[in-house]
Amino acid sequence: MAVKKSESRRRAPKGDKRDRTRATLLEAARAMVREKGYARTTLEAVARRAGMTTGAIYGNFKNRDELFIALGQTYWAPVKPRIKPGATLAEVMHAMAKATLEAIPERTTAAVGRLTGLAYALTTPDLRARVREITAGSYELGAEWLRTLGDERELPMPPKQLVAVIHALIEGLVLQRILTPELFPDEVFFAAFEALAHRRRDPKLNPTPITREPSAGKNTSSRNAD
Repeated sequence: MAVKKSESRRRAPKGDKRDRTRATLLEAARAMVREKGYARTTLEAVARRAGMTTGAIYGNFKNRDELFIALGQTYWAPVKPRIKPGATLAEVMHAMAKATLEAIPERTTAAVGRLTGLAYALTTPDLRARVREITAGSYELGAEWLRTLGDERELPMPPKQLVAVIHALIEGLVLQRILTPELFPDEVFFAAFEALAHRRRDPKLNPTPITREPSAGKNTSSRNAD
């Protein structure tokens, strides 16, 4: 029995149109950022580029910061390893290395945008603060997940530290692989994550925090000194 077009539209998931609109806006924003840079990309210009009204873009992103964050979350999505229930920490780290390697092709096409986005965030206090807030929330969720793997004493460091180290390791390895692939073969990825599967070090061996000495010849009495 044929389905009428009106019936087909009613049965379609309600989120479809909104998802398509958001995806179109993100593609337009991505193209504009590549052409003009972050500083010259406005919500209104993105809407025009996508062939939509300003109401459409403000209905999806309340400001430019949220648009730029959505770009990062979409085109530089978190690495998600496939982990079997009851996996050991060593197996989890092996899966993490494998998932990181699998993410490289997609991240290679987005690397320039990622780096320019980070550079823009570094010079934009409000955006930088928002990135910190989102990252901190992700770390909290990651730490909770690490705690489900078993006894925390079997981890190489406290969960809150480990999740940050894993994130930094993924970011560094991926970017170095893209930049200098011959220096970062697959074996380096597996070895790096395997090292994180070792048990926690003796707390007595933790290094003393480094105290930075003021540079010679600099006036340290005022932060505003020339």
